[in-house]
Amino acid sequence: MITITPLPPGDRVLLAALFDAYADEMRDVLAGTAPASGAATAAMLDADPHTELLVAWADGQPVAFAIFFDLPEAVFARRCGALDDLFVLPTHRGRGIARTLIEALTGLGRNRHWSHLRWIVPEGDQDAIALYERIAARADWRSYVIRLDPSASL
Repeated sequence: MITITPLPPGDRVLLAALFDAYADEMRDVLAGTAPASGAATAAMLDADPHTELLVAWADGQPVAFAIFFDLPEAVFARRCGALDDLFVLPTHRGRGIARTLIEALTGLGRNRHWSHLRWIVPEGDQDAIALYERIAARADWRSYVIRLDPSASL
């Protein structure tokens, strides 16, 4: 059985191995970069008062996470949600965990009266794109990036 819970600061070290698995998987996408260790990622997220996490648990072990932010939205003078990272261990994919995390996040957003939830996904991530095309509407804008540190972002 999968359960979804928020993970408050102070407990994020529990995800160090999951963050390592995420970085390992992203190495192909981020070729030429040096991702941080899972412990360093957990410490950074613990120290950031604005970062929120939802975690999917299976048999008491973390198997997926969603990192998100509750942000001001200037056009509607409301709040919105921004999903920054979503990762499911490869051994647990195909079980609806990503969809369940997004459903939990949209439920949280409705409770917080968000105007919308937004996120970006790398063009090459066909599995994620296939899910998102089924459960969300494609936005009318593109994402762009200015890379300030080439060794940390490609």
